[in-house]
Amino acid sequence: MKFLYCGDVVGRSGREVLVNNLPNLRKRLSLDFVVVNGENAASGFGITEKICKEFYEAGTDCLVLGNHSFDQKEIMTYMASDMRLIRPANYPEGTPGRGAAAFKTRAGKNILVVQVMGRVFMDPLDDPFASVEKLLKTGKLGQKYDFILVDIHGEATSEKMAMGHFCDGRVSLVVGSHTHVPTADAQILPGGTGYQTDAGMCGDYNSVIGMDKEEPLRRFTKKISSSRFSPALGLATLCGVYVETDDKTGLTIKIAPVRIGERLIETEPML
Repeated sequence: MKFLYCGDVVGRSGREVLVNNLPNLRKRLSLDFVVVNGENAASGFGITEKICKEFYEAGTDCLVLGNHSFDQKEIMTYMASDMRLIRPANYPEGTPGRGAAAFKTRAGKNILVVQVMGRVFMDPLDDPFASVEKLLKTGKLGQKYDFILVDIHGEATSEKMAMGHFCDGRVSLVVGSHTHVPTADAQILPGGTGYQTDAGMCGDYNSVIGMDKEEPLRRFTKKISSSRFSPALGLATLCGVYVETDDKTGLTIKIAPVRIGERLIETEPML
């Protein structure tokens, strides 16, 4: 299988770079499945039904969220009807939405998408490792599922790396989200699981993690908050992770970063 994960989409510029590039990416890379993190898509905070549909029309198969899952209140109702929209699985029982979903590709391949949120420097949710363990017991890679993704949305690189090794050999890809900066550690772990600590963001990198620089700089230098953060609106870069898997085992045989757009050095997989 050929799979693409796109990092956190931040604001209008992030939406534009995703929507403008994803259709051609699907064709060029012959992608079977695309997952996009959309938790910052609505002016940097959450996502809306309209934006979800825009991303689906561009070629997104599944949307994952994070700590801003419920910033747009309308999404709580919409989540009940959209089985392709996933928030972290380790939210408390009774939270709207779902933390995992199974999909079938046009070629008949079965995919499980799981998201959890880290607890280091984040909200104290339920144990993400226990949540992943419970979900992996629903079916094994190479048997029930042809591809399993675990997205860990968190601050700490150590926690994300621990999740990678915790899942090694049992899932196709563990990828981190949330910090909005692509890490340079795309690799295949010893057990065959693809891993990257953070996929980065789809947004304007002439910014402070996607936000207009003025307000973050004021808070860092003056310790004064004068307004809420707002997304930077310059030309954006699409950042993500590309993975190819073995059809028999579901394990990764190739992983490569994807960067398309302004400011960052562009890179695409060599096919």
